[in-house]
Amino acid sequence: MKKRVLLLSLVAIMTTTFTVTSCSSDDDFGATATQNGVLTLNFSGENITSYQTLDIEIKEVNTGAITKKTIQNTSAFSFPLPYGSYKISVNGIVIASNEELQAGASAQTDLTSPVTNLTIPLIIKRFHDDFIIEEVFFTGVKTTDNKNYNSSRYFKLTNNTNKILYADRLILAQSEFLTTDDKNPTPYNTNLAFPVKGVMVLPGAGTDYPIKPGDFLVIADNAINHKQNTSTAYDLHNANFEFPSTNPTLGQVDNPDVPNVKVIYSQMTYNMFFLHNRGFESYVIARFPVGENETTFLTGRKYDYTYLNSAGGITSKSAYSIPNSWIIDGVNNSIPTKFIHTLTSASIDGGWTSVGTIDNDAARYGKSVRRKVSGTENGKNIYMDTNNSSNDFVKDSEPSLKNGIVHPQ
Repeated sequence: MKKRVLLLSLVAIMTTTFTVTSCSSDDDFGATATQNGVLTLNFSGENITSYQTLDIEIKEVNTGAITKKTIQNTSAFSFPLPYGSYKISVNGIVIASNEELQAGASAQTDLTSPVTNLTIPLIIKRFHDDFIIEEVFFTGVKTTDNKNYNSSRYFKLTNNTNKILYADRLILAQSEFLTTDDKNPTPYNTNLAFPVKGVMVLPGAGTDYPIKPGDFLVIADNAINHKQNTSTAYDLHNANFEFPSTNPTLGQVDNPDVPNVKVIYSQMTYNMFFLHNRGFESYVIARFPVGENETTFLTGRKYDYTYLNSAGGITSKSAYSIPNSWIIDGVNNSIPTKFIHTLTSASIDGGWTSVGTIDNDAARYGKSVRRKVSGTENGKNIYMDTNNSSNDFVKDSEPSLKNGIVHPQ
């Protein structure tokens, strides 16, 4: 009896000291003590002389545990953290070339020793006097009998400047990768380019599609009145542009009064451009610089990469990529329970937004991501634009086109 009591006491002591983990063998079991280290982040940047405020978010990839900290007037900070693999994002205000500017960065590291030092170069955010992505409606709706209605999705791009902008030849692209999965591709550098699996180009010769300050344009997957099919969908018959569709299973009717965009690259059958209805993608808008066009893009911007697949072999794949210098705006989308990384440079978008909170969230249908209004000017909305979607967008929003497309006066 005494031996049994002693044995139970030892087991009790062990369970308070160790985290017991299951093993592959029924006959073996092991215990792993929690190990902690210190991660010191050092920040640098070209011509940066002062670090005013930096918002830091550190996420452990395996557990999803998030550590947040705001630091001021310092270029370094130390975090006590458990051993693990970490994704790091930084957004903030710095002084560079005697100007107060916004900067950001992303990085990753493994913490496997008591002390780890990581230097993160901050990138000055690029702001363009051009269109912004005001809203993306990617979830779709449910019909009145609770079936998926796989249309009536759209992009809404807004002229957030004080001058007329032209939508002619604007590029709209979706990410090759997902924000919820990290294949660790090689080569891969978000500070240089944005890999894509689908690219659309708006029509026009240069000045065919003017958009006034404060006004917007809508690119719909099908520019029809979807309310005629189900009362839960939206009337998009007067969109500015629509996706082309030759897929007979979709049964989409082309609206002859609405110009089609041109899909110049797609990995989908029927050359489709189809939005991920759980929002695991990122999107950018861009413009061809002088000397570049559809042909030069398709001949000179191929992106070949490899990654280690689940079977332990090497997978080779080809896609395309858009240089960051072409990109005028971008937005990352994900969900809190599955987010791993952003797919754009922090200079383009250092954060992410979402619809829903869990994978396959039934509550996501009929909701969109919309940019916050920061003020008004001449009766028109001015939208927040810090190149950080975590701050700039409202998650789980009511779609702005729910009651049809109505332009500001």
